[in-house]
Amino acid sequence: MARASRAWQVLMRLRQVIKRPQTELRHENPYQLLVAVMLSAQCTDARVNQVTPALFAAFPTVEALAAAEPEDVLPYIRSVSYPNSKARHLVAAARRIRDEFGGAVPSSLKALESLPGVGPKTARVVASVAFGVAALPVDTHVYRVAHRIGLVRRARTPREVERRLKRQLPSHVWGEAHHLLILHGRYTCTARQPRCAQCVLTDLCDHYRRLQRLPAPLTGLDPRQGRYFCKRCRRYFDTPVYRTDRLEVEQVSCLNCGSLQVFDAKTGCSTRRVPDYRVR
Repeated sequence: MARASRAWQVLMRLRQVIKRPQTELRHENPYQLLVAVMLSAQCTDARVNQVTPALFAAFPTVEALAAAEPEDVLPYIRSVSYPNSKARHLVAAARRIRDEFGGAVPSSLKALESLPGVGPKTARVVASVAFGVAALPVDTHVYRVAHRIGLVRRARTPREVERRLKRQLPSHVWGEAHHLLILHGRYTCTARQPRCAQCVLTDLCDHYRRLQRLPAPLTGLDPRQGRYFCKRCRRYFDTPVYRTDRLEVEQVSCLNCGSLQVFDAKTGCSTRRVPDYRVR
C-alpha cells in the first residue's frame, strides 16, 4: 500500500476508536495553552495538569506572569521537569508578549518561535490548537508511531517526520492527525510494551509484522552450559559480540559463527530486537 493511502487508512481507523482527538492539556485560552505546552516539554500532560490550576490562579493573565519573577513561579512548577529553566522562560515569554505583542499570545509560527523557551514543536501545537493554523507537530509519540506503522522510514529528526507526513495528508487534517497519533502512541502503541492485541492498525503496521516474524522460543535449553545458545552452530556461549542489522538495531550475535540466530538459554526467547524508534 502506498504511504499516502496507508496514512489515510490510519487516520480513518483511529477516528473510529479515538472519539476526542484533542490535547489533554487543560486550558481555557491561548495564554494558558502556551504555558501548559511549555511546561509539558519532557514531562507528562498529567503532571502538567496537576500544577497548572494553582499556577493559573496565582498568575491568571499574561500581565500577571510578566510582572512576576522566576522565583515567584518556581514553587508552583517545582514538580515538573527542569523547573528552574521553565520558570525563567515562562516569565521571559510573558514579558515579550506584553511588550511586543500587546499582551496577546501571537498566532503566527514565526512570532511564537521568537518567544523565549518556545521551540518549533511548542509553536506548532499552540498555533494549531489555539488558532487553527495548519500544523502537524511531531513529539516523541508521533515520531515513534509514524515509524512503527511505516508512514515514514528512517527519518532522522522530528522535523523530517513532519515534512514527510505533511506530504501524505491534506493540510485540513494535519491538526487532527497530530492528536490521533499522539493519543494512539500514549495509550496503545506505547514505547515499551505496545498493546498490539488492542490495536486496530495491525494489518497496516510494519512493527507488528516484524514482531510476528521473530523466531519462536526454543525449548530444552540448558543455561548451565552458557548464557546464550546459537541455533545455527548449536553452541552455548557466555560472551556475545554485537552486530548492527539493516534496520540499524544492535543485535546479539554468535561469538563463533556470527549468526543472529541467538537465544537466551534461560528463557528460550530469541535475542532479536525490533526498532523502538525513540526520538534521537
